[in-house]
Amino acid sequence: MRQTIWLLVLLLASASVGVAQESKRGGYAGEERREIKSLSAEEVEGLLQGRGMGLARAAELNHYPGPHHVLELAERLELTAEQRAGAQAAFEKMRARAILHGAKIVELERELDELFAKGQIEDARMRELTAEIGQAQGLLRAAHLAAHLEMRRLLSPRQIARYDELRGYTTGRKTGAAHDGHGKH
Repeated sequence: MRQTIWLLVLLLASASVGVAQESKRGGYAGEERREIKSLSAEEVEGLLQGRGMGLARAAELNHYPGPHHVLELAERLELTAEQRAGAQAAFEKMRARAILHGAKIVELERELDELFAKGQIEDARMRELTAEIGQAQGLLRAAHLAAHLEMRRLLSPRQIARYDELRGYTTGRKTGAAHDGHGKH
């Protein structure tokens, strides 16, 4: 159910971005030359390299730090050796899963594009492929969000507050938002 809701949100967001782009350029001009029509070169690269691409904003902007940025800010967050090792392990686990799911998305999008390009797409196969793409997108996002959950358990409330400050997330912060019983004390 959550994957279905997430897929619908993603589709609506993609549609609104597409409408805005269409009105600026008169359609999808230029995108017909893409290797995979539904993905930009930057998106393909991001998927294949396990980049975040905004998939964990729900966590990041609600006081759940990401392991990549925690490692970048390690000294300023005063991480212990144990915390650094935990952040590194969480990052590596997330990245490995993200690369796996990202590669699957690229593979499935390529197949969908090729079937349309050859005029060989059938309704049943289109539905199968889009369902598989949706599932892979959900797993990709879950891999990124899980790493943020791990950081929340690893860091102290003070470190989480400092992380938010260093990342510029201080506006509208409710006092004690990072002090809800998660993280080390």
